[in-house]
Amino acid sequence: MSMESRPLAERLRPQSLSEVIGQEHLLAKGAIVHEIVSKKQPTSLIFWGPPGSGKTTLARIIAREVGADFVELSAVTAGKADVTKVVERAEANQRLGQRTVLFVDEIHRFNKAQQDAFLPHLENGTITLIGATTENPSFEVINPLLSRSRVLVLEPLTKEEIVAIIKRAAKQEKLSAARLSAKSIDLLAELAGGDARVALSNLELALQLTKDAITPDVIKTAAQKRVPGYDKNGENHYNIVSAFIKSLRGSDPSAALYYMARMLQAGEDPKFIARRMVIFASEDVGIAASAALNLAVATFQAVERIGMPECQYNLFHCALVLAKCQKSRTVANAMNKALSAAREHPDLPVPLHLRNAPTKLMKNLGYNQGYKWRANFKPDQGFLPDELKDFDVLS
Repeated sequence: MSMESRPLAERLRPQSLSEVIGQEHLLAKGAIVHEIVSKKQPTSLIFWGPPGSGKTTLARIIAREVGADFVELSAVTAGKADVTKVVERAEANQRLGQRTVLFVDEIHRFNKAQQDAFLPHLENGTITLIGATTENPSFEVINPLLSRSRVLVLEPLTKEEIVAIIKRAAKQEKLSAARLSAKSIDLLAELAGGDARVALSNLELALQLTKDAITPDVIKTAAQKRVPGYDKNGENHYNIVSAFIKSLRGSDPSAALYYMARMLQAGEDPKFIARRMVIFASEDVGIAASAALNLAVATFQAVERIGMPECQYNLFHCALVLAKCQKSRTVANAMNKALSAAREHPDLPVPLHLRNAPTKLMKNLGYNQGYKWRANFKPDQGFLPDELKDFDVLS
């Protein structure tokens, strides 16, 4: 592919750390990525950050700077055979004294067994793994892999950083101020939402739409065709999730299923939706229908084991039940009262009659005195310290 035929975002991709705009907390002198590159000692990493924040770019630069063979896989399309080929290639490199950096984009889409397959090759040094994910690694990456990697958080690019990237693109593409004004640059940066790829894609489409000045109206037209109505890291994402939860809470199954359908059609991770329903089952249904929690947990497990698109049946099943359930805030209210009391009284001593008494000395001191081991026994002194004798989470 010729340089001219590659997308603008790809043509403008930085080739060294000095060209990277943003992520100073990782790239400044003494920061981890800077140290990896300067010492030429690759280490397994998990890059966690929003789209267009530089995860792939940093992985490629690290591999180049440490002199490693760079292999790139997407967890969306790669299978076991692809991973096997990479390992064979890495083993051949190892025999020749060359390192291999394997970059796995969207690593959260690999299931547990697929992630497990990397472990022995990380242990023996055959590969250095760099994963990229937009999802919280604590939920999406297995613990053994996390323990062998450093999780680095990439921040969304600021508007000022996006402006700097667009100006660099304008210089490379030889765009005059008359063709691309400061006002148009500002709008491109505003519409990008911290995503450099979106900004450059919108600029590229705007260039295709007109041979004249790239006005704000041209940019808005380009953005309408490029920027989806639902962005997993944008405001509309949170608005739709909020509408989904409020519809469940308001017992409106039609609205709840509509908003969930929008999320799924836009590519939302079904596990995110399932997690929200597990929380909802205790927070908003609670003791009004305790079995709802069992259904929600089972739904999450079904989503993990079945995957899309079939797990949609499970998601819609669970959402319908949660929407039609009686609602109760008893669990949430009781939890909040208990947490508040624990914060206000963190050091109150446990009453003597409730303390464990494994030794004779403890018994002589009154530990466990008067307590009876039988169901529903309630000592005269109660179960709480005197300072909290009137405390009731259910009142």
